[in-house]
Amino acid sequence: MSNSIVRSSSRLALTLSILAALAGAIPASPAHAETTLRVGKAQAENFTFIPADVGAETGIFKKHGLAIEIVNFTGSARLQQGLAANGVDIGLASGPELAFIAKGAPVLAVAAMADAPFVGNIVSLKDGPVRTVDDLKGRLVSVSSAGSLSEWLVRELSRLQGWGKDGIRTVGLGGMAAQTAALKTRETDGFVSEPSTAFRLEEEGVGRIVVNFGNLIKDFHIHVMYARREFLDKQPDVMRAFLQGWFETLAYMRDHRDETIAIASRAINFPPHTMGRVYDLLMPAFNTTGRFNPKALDVLGQSFVDTGTLRSKPDMQSLVTEKFLPGN
Repeated sequence: MSNSIVRSSSRLALTLSILAALAGAIPASPAHAETTLRVGKAQAENFTFIPADVGAETGIFKKHGLAIEIVNFTGSARLQQGLAANGVDIGLASGPELAFIAKGAPVLAVAAMADAPFVGNIVSLKDGPVRTVDDLKGRLVSVSSAGSLSEWLVRELSRLQGWGKDGIRTVGLGGMAAQTAALKTRETDGFVSEPSTAFRLEEEGVGRIVVNFGNLIKDFHIHVMYARREFLDKQPDVMRAFLQGWFETLAYMRDHRDETIAIASRAINFPPHTMGRVYDLLMPAFNTTGRFNPKALDVLGQSFVDTGTLRSKPDMQSLVTEKFLPGN
């Protein structure tokens, strides 16, 4: 073999080894890039919205190609403003917010998240004048905002008690921190609270749970998932992927109580023993299919009229869709 052939073979081998080294130094591109999805919560403290945190932390949404960005709002109205302004793509909120769609909000309800309103409680001061439901007549109870779920629940309670829709006065104060502060300074006689805050105040010896709305109202959709119409038109597969991840997360939460409580405790900043009580109360209240109950929608539609939000009951089916749910 000639010296020139040997030199050529050596140069070829060197070139190949350099190329191989370079190829190993270049990181491989992911097979599927993750899509960033902005998910808004009407209130940070609500356990019904915790599947967003659990699914993100456990990697369930990532498995479906999604990177979740969670944005916390201080009430229903602000969340709907965030959706309308393209600040978030999906909103986790209350059933009564369907009225915003009837008024022209550029969103659509895509899933029922929870049904009977076990998430709602009226809390009063333990040493205050409100000790029973009957003591609420004529009292001032704070809610998140006008037209919100919490306001409707108070008005419905007043109606069921035979006091008319205004038998209990309401004032919108935003999030749980502001409402708790108003109660402690006796500016209000009570407030509508999700369970974690209610249990904490009870355990601290500060508050008293006067009523749980889930024991009074059965046909209802307490929480509903919303999405911007533009987002649904442009990224329907992303919506479907999120819903698949959502229901997989619910299954994980049912089978992993301790892990779920740990994540919820960090997300809501409540001690595990309190979150354990919340978990036991609310896990059975989740809607595991996302499908809308026509009777519950009818109750919601009537609530819009009862609260003066709308003059007449809208076509409720035009406000919701089930086409993005798993199996459709």
